[in-house]
Amino acid sequence: MSQMGDMDKTDGMSKTGNMDKTDDMSKTGNIYKTAMKSTAGSVGRERIILASGSPRRRELLSGIGLEYEVIVSREEENIEETDPARVVELLSERKAMDVAEHLPQEYESQVCIILGADTVVAADGEILGKPADEADAVRMIEKIAGDTHRVYTGVTLIRKTGGIYEEHTFSECTEVSVYDMDHREIEAYVATGEPMDKAGAYAIQGLFGKHIRKINGDYTNVVGLPVGRVYRELRKNGWIAEWRSD
Repeated sequence: MSQMGDMDKTDGMSKTGNMDKTDDMSKTGNIYKTAMKSTAGSVGRERIILASGSPRRRELLSGIGLEYEVIVSREEENIEETDPARVVELLSERKAMDVAEHLPQEYESQVCIILGADTVVAADGEILGKPADEADAVRMIEKIAGDTHRVYTGVTLIRKTGGIYEEHTFSECTEVSVYDMDHREIEAYVATGEPMDKAGAYAIQGLFGKHIRKINGDYTNVVGLPVGRVYRELRKNGWIAEWRSD
């Protein structure tokens, strides 16, 4: 199975127990922090932390006006599970919990909401993570060209207050149809370098957009984070207050 990115899910029940690196690296490892200020107002006193180095996820969260920081998970993206929805849920859990358990000391007295996410493409029974090399990228695009595949993103939200953890995990699925592509088109796209850090070897929001025939579902889910669902899950759980632009 392609390389992609456990713990029991509590699903909201309490239990005890391509980004740019910033110049503030914590002593806990390769954890990088950056503050992204909201233009839509504060969501409350909770500190929201994105456990991902993906610039696409960062842009999506900034786009809906969330104030947040980035602390990159060190969790390996390897798993034996074969069901794509379960794969992304488990990997998002691992990433979120890795960051939650290694927060810098100054965070311990605050309420923190950690957001972990993972995205894969599933086509003809195969899970497509990030391509290993250009040849692998060509193979993946040949597999999805002229057909419909599914994109799964798993999201885990952990609210940490001292030693108390509350967790909620979900996944979203979007169907994507791709036009037929000849071998020259595929090789030309791979040569741009765009596919190399993307699940399924393409970026719907980038140069590959001209090859998309249609989608059925959430576009932002394909980019890497279903932000509408994320916001509603945060609100449903009472973890953030509603905000509005002035």
